[in-house]
Amino acid sequence: MKIKKGDNVVVITGKDKGKKGSVIRAIPTKNRIVVEKVNLVTKHQKARGKAPGGRIQFEAPIDSSNVKIICPDSKKSTRVGYQVGKDGTKYRISKVSGANIEKSFVKS
Repeated sequence: MKIKKGDNVVVITGKDKGKKGSVIRAIPTKNRIVVEKVNLVTKHQKARGKAPGGRIQFEAPIDSSNVKIICPDSKKSTRVGYQVGKDGTKYRISKVSGANIEKSFVKS
């Protein structure tokens, strides 16, 4: 999955189309992500013991194919590519500007 925790993304399809936010959590096994203030759902919770009941609103996961990363240089939505440096480190790059999106990590 090309999207990671902390990335700034924009939703490109669905009921929240056009909203921007940061990735709170990535679930690579299910190819889903949780974005702040996107796909808010309300859950009715029954009171249990000392915990009060009520309506709880939280962000539900969305499919990672429904978002695009925002390029840090051009501030536009972009697809993600990979590039391997001379020292063997692998980088995520923006397809729009070719800029490095994040810090590198070493292949193990």
